Amino acid sequence: MTILCVRFQLPPAHEAALPGLLGLLEDFTPVVEALPPDGALADLRGAERYFGRDAVELASVIRVRTLAHHGVDCMIGAGPGPMLARMALRDARPGVTRVVTEAEGADFLAGKPVVALPGVGAATARTLCEYGLDTLGRVAAAPLSTLQRLVGAKAGRELHEKANGVDRGRVVPNGVSRSLATERPFSRDELDPDRHRRALLSAAGELGARLRALDKVCGALTLTVRYADLPRSRTGSSGGTPISTTRTRTLKEPTAHSAALTRTAYEMYEALGLQRARVRAMSLRAEGLGPAEQASHQLTFDPTDDKLRRIEEVADRVRAKFGPRAVMPGTLAA
Repeated sequence: MTILCVRFQLPPAHEAALPGLLGLLEDFTPVVEALPPDGALADLRGAERYFGRDAVELASVIRVRTLAHHGVDCMIGAGPGPMLARMALRDARPGVTRVVTEAEGADFLAGKPVVALPGVGAATARTLCEYGLDTLGRVAAAPLSTLQRLVGAKAGRELHEKANGVDRGRVVPNGVSRSLATERPFSRDELDPDRHRRALLSAAGELGARLRALDKVCGALTLTVRYADLPRSRTGSSGGTPISTTRTRTLKEPTAHSAALTRTAYEMYEALGLQRARVRAMSLRAEGLGPAEQASHQLTFDPTDDKLRRIEEVADRVRAKFGPRAVMPGTLAA
């Protein structure tokens, strides 16, 4: 095992602790990829040789140090590559590292639904299920030509390899400073879609304001929806860490415009097709940050958009003087 996927059990709204936790991982290896808001991938190939311990033994040391130095427990999945490490994490529990070896990869994946595979979205999963390819085992057994006909040549080949346990991914070191995030937890498990949208409206507005204050724009937006624990019949246990869904969408153009961020957040939320989902928290992350002065904006003939941008500028000045709640959408004032 050379790759660890670590999820720190951070309390809601404590994402600011993530850089320190990443620093702890960097004590073992410089090849650390942040997975905000609460996770990371770490490539321990060099660390295994340097410390004379395998990745599972190092995972135990990492767990103890996160508890001792930060008071935070973590769950860890280990695999020969990032994909299998991520999927192993889903079966992990506190105190025990879930290990999936390269030889076990195909068998480990076989019984899982296709949507469990990283990179397979709802639309692709729906297409595959229509043809009876509802598990990764069936996808692995399907002819490559069939998969390519269903989802395209490149995507079909990647899907076929991944379903057979072939993991060509790698850990790409990055920094959380290239992103901004905010979370909206609910006081109780929330079923109301209107309240979900209000949370997204508030989160997108905050991200836009923070980006504009920093003279930054973002190139992509990530939505994470955290659910209440699923019933025993679906997860195999009645407790544990809340299940979550994460979706990322590249924006048509880099922006800090709150209305554009809100539209994208709504589109991702609607695409999830949630039906009476008990949502515990929703978070948005602005990724791919860059200088606002280097961004281009496609001009339109829509006077509404120009009006919204002018109002946004005025609202920013008012909030800077009188506080963040001085100006807000009427929907959030109720």
